[in-house]
Amino acid sequence: MMRNLMSHVRNYRIPVWGSVISLIIAAFCSLLQPWLLQDTLNCLMKNDAAGIKEYGIFLLLLAAIGVVCGILNIWFAAKTAQGVTSDVREQLYRKIQSFSFSNIEKFSVGTLIVRLINDMNQVTNIIMTTLMQVLRMPIILIGSFVMGIVTLPRYWWVQILLLLIVSLVLFFVFPSLDKLFSKYQVWFDECNTVARESMQGVRVVKSFNQQDQETEKFTASSNELNRLNIKIGYVFSILMPAFTLVVCIGTALIVYLVGKNIELYPKDISAISSYVGYLNQMLSSLAFGGMMLAQYSRGLVSLKRIDEVIETEPDLKFNHEESNVDLKGSVEFDDVSFKYPGSSKEALSHVSFKVNSGETVGIVGRTGSGKSTLVSLLVRLYDPTSGTIRLGGCDLRDVNERKLRKMAALVQQKTLLFSGTIADNLRQGDENATEEDMERAIEISQAKEFIDKYPDRFEHVVEERSANFSGGQQQRLSIARGIIGKPKVLILDDSTSALDAESERKVQAGLEQKLGDATVFIIAEKIFSVMHADKILVMDDGKIKAMGTHEELLLTSPLYQEIYETQRAREGGI
Repeated sequence: MMRNLMSHVRNYRIPVWGSVISLIIAAFCSLLQPWLLQDTLNCLMKNDAAGIKEYGIFLLLLAAIGVVCGILNIWFAAKTAQGVTSDVREQLYRKIQSFSFSNIEKFSVGTLIVRLINDMNQVTNIIMTTLMQVLRMPIILIGSFVMGIVTLPRYWWVQILLLLIVSLVLFFVFPSLDKLFSKYQVWFDECNTVARESMQGVRVVKSFNQQDQETEKFTASSNELNRLNIKIGYVFSILMPAFTLVVCIGTALIVYLVGKNIELYPKDISAISSYVGYLNQMLSSLAFGGMMLAQYSRGLVSLKRIDEVIETEPDLKFNHEESNVDLKGSVEFDDVSFKYPGSSKEALSHVSFKVNSGETVGIVGRTGSGKSTLVSLLVRLYDPTSGTIRLGGCDLRDVNERKLRKMAALVQQKTLLFSGTIADNLRQGDENATEEDMERAIEISQAKEFIDKYPDRFEHVVEERSANFSGGQQQRLSIARGIIGKPKVLILDDSTSALDAESERKVQAGLEQKLGDATVFIIAEKIFSVMHADKILVMDDGKIKAMGTHEELLLTSPLYQEIYETQRAREGGI
């Protein structure tokens, strides 16, 4: 679990060593102060003014060195912690970007966000705690124990007795803290997921007047999180007074023992303050170390969750070798079957068809017939359970990922535009796109008619969740983003559903006239959108029930006839 973290820590050797060295110096300064204080008290009892002045200067100098080293320790520790956390966060983000849809679904978007932000903060705390406290604890603990015995060797048993008491308290408390921290992270994920879904679906919530129900769901998660926080607080509220009580008992006991034997050992008077100082350092370091280990336990839970993501292998393995082979836009499905992870039913069953480069293919069928699943396999968001998919005659699993993303573009019905500008969103389809490329793309997608109305055109701002664009405008921008890279295979997954009939005709005309030899797949609910395609696939229950042109299917496919007649009756004739 720590192996990955340590590999990043090694990149910060200088600040790590700076932190460790400054911590050691500060710890020894802390251990020497009670010893020098004892010598100062001896000089005071002897009325030795010169000695008092000399030891007083040493104490001030020691305190100044301790303060400077303490500041350096914090500076180096913070530099290391922030640097390592930044590197691990970037590694985690890159890993998430490599995941397939099934990997994302396994973890869920909500928990991945929590791991990327909240859990990473806990990793920062682990590193800061290690470099500032965990390494200091054994130095102070062992040093104060040894110095305490040297100061008053007769009462060595007092130190051992108090150490045993504090250790027993920690032994019984830590296991419960570990369980509480684990549960806390689970409910933190749940609370985040509920809040995120509610915020994203705010329009649905408002439309159906579900504010009270959503508030109840969030309140239930929040209350459970609050309950766990209170339990953790109770444990800490018991620990601190318990440690303080042990320190007070130890102080009272040693004062009593020294006072009882003062006539036999008069020099012990000057040793009391030093011994109590070492006793306080010893127990405080153990108590504070215990508190830090409790925090450490929480950080380790977060680190385990981060490692779980980093160590997860993407379900899809791509060929990373660059290929200079110029693949065409032909597509072939050879006896392809597919079932979603965790599902017992096949979403696609023994699908076979072939499409030549430059053809337009329509895909129709009832809801849930497998249309979107089919094109998801084509752009390799998933791999088929069995069978082979070929692109340009090459097995899709042998195609380099960069080449595949360049060759095939998927435009989905549910559009997602990112905050930024129109140009930023279009260049996601081709990062090197020129203004001329953008002009061509918006002309084909019919986005030009509203972009030309903006004085800043391509620099026009896209607000969060593209709230300043209508559904139709979003779809047209999404289509423009899909075609700007001049893909050889373009897939439109019901991506004109928000357009009116006239705009849809213009988009289709633009695609037919200006995409050249690109192969186009059009998934549509309306037969009107695909009736002019070179080939239409009729799907039902994950299978291709019929295939042909519009005219052929009207004669040979009962399912196609049924869909056509239903839509014609609804639309008043097609």
